[in-house]
Amino acid sequence: MNAYLLDTNAVSDWLDSTKPRHASVLRHVKLLADTDAILLTSTVVLGEIQYGLRVAPAERRQSLEEFRAQINAQFVHRRLLLDVSRTTAVQYGDLRARLFEKYAPRKRRRKGLRAEELVSPTTGKELGIQENDLWIAAQAVERNLILVANDKMRPIQEAIPELRAEDWG
Repeated sequence: MNAYLLDTNAVSDWLDSTKPRHASVLRHVKLLADTDAILLTSTVVLGEIQYGLRVAPAERRQSLEEFRAQINAQFVHRRLLLDVSRTTAVQYGDLRARLFEKYAPRKRRRKGLRAEELVSPTTGKELGIQENDLWIAAQAVERNLILVANDKMRPIQEAIPELRAEDWG
């Protein structure tokens, strides 16, 4: 049985019919409906949605509240929402260290040095890696799930070969 962990962009593309990728993601979801596959999302996704609600202009808040209600119906109330656990934290630390070893400038990779301490680091923005994506990837690796991410995850996938990922866009 396959289980899929949807990141924020994939969830948004699925539930928001105004998104250009909506039809493609919806098609994948419908194909899986007749299988024993499971669709999950993360509490990290809920955090990103909550952030969007808090900073959105007043005229967008109603549509975002409706979107949050859809998330609750599809994932929260059906118990298809993954929490970040201590095991996730261990996996996250390992993944982040592996990314650091792969992408940090060689002369700066000494033991004990943190990515934030680099004078001219290869930043997450430059690599296309967002911190929340790394947490979600850690959950996928931890539980052997297929990560559905419709954004740039290539650096993470290159550094973490055991991460199974798909783009439904």
